[in-house]
Amino acid sequence: MMEMAAEDFEQLVTDELDRLPDDMVDGLENVVFVVEDEPEDGSDLFGIYDGVAQTERGQYGFGELPDRIVVYRKQHLAECDTLEELADEVHTTLVHEIGHFYGIDDERLHELGWA
Repeated sequence: MMEMAAEDFEQLVTDELDRLPDDMVDGLENVVFVVEDEPEDGSDLFGIYDGVAQTERGQYGFGELPDRIVVYRKQHLAECDTLEELADEVHTTLVHEIGHFYGIDDERLHELGWA
């Protein structure tokens, strides 16, 4: 298992967000990115999208709490052996969860290679 301070992992997530294509992140509205150590339910998820997908929003808008994309630090560190692997896995997790924001389900994300 890799070791990395929470602050360093948060910076890695920020760096990977900055590397995503503009057309992927420009449409993100009312979304916050959060790093947590691990899921409260004890699952082995790398991340989760907590919100209402763009395809299901209807009257969604003003006054709504922001959607959240959560990246779990300990799951990533347990899975990766190198900083390069860690960056790749964080990148994949971000794309996967952003895909859920846009209404792409797990099956389609698997087909696209992002799950």
